[in-house]
Amino acid sequence: MDKKEKAYFAVQALKKEYPDAICSLQAQDPFQLLVATRLSAQCTDARVNLVTPALFAKFGTAETMAQAPIDEVETLIHSCGFYRGKARDLVGMAQKIIAEFDGRVPDTIEALTSLPGVGRKTANLICGDVYHMPSAVVADTHLIRITNLLGLVSTKDPYKVELALRELLPPEESNDFCHRCVLHGRAVCIARRPQCDKCCMQSVCDTANL
Repeated sequence: MDKKEKAYFAVQALKKEYPDAICSLQAQDPFQLLVATRLSAQCTDARVNLVTPALFAKFGTAETMAQAPIDEVETLIHSCGFYRGKARDLVGMAQKIIAEFDGRVPDTIEALTSLPGVGRKTANLICGDVYHMPSAVVADTHLIRITNLLGLVSTKDPYKVELALRELLPPEESNDFCHRCVLHGRAVCIARRPQCDKCCMQSVCDTANL
């Protein structure tokens, strides 16, 4: 079985195991998802979902966030960690969205990564979840770990993982596959104690079959 065949098997196995491939971050629109994703850096989605209701009640649009006092944003997101840098980025990205993108969250990797604090992982999430673009690969820690264990990739570099998986995954399945890897990484392929005996991909996993 070559890597492309293995990738197809993994896609189908995870699709059966986790039919609802959804992002666990709670948001009502593209801007709120962008904000929540920035907050999720080095923070759990569960924690972000506890913080965002109060944040969005005050600064839930690009227009209101662009005018927000940074110290007030810092207070609202304090428990997410790295709150000073994140607050600065949230206000800065909102200001740039207003000034350069007519208040609309952009829909390309290049435009999204021009926003303060937005890297390729966040940009791919927005392109896939919001704009439903094919080949969106969100190279987060779960995806990187699981695809390395499977033997689909042999690098921990997020950009290299993204490029490699773009070549292996069916384009229309890429975004959902990434979400399913997150779910699988939390439930079964846990970082320090993977439960290989319960894994739907065990038969094709390089690590499980060592």
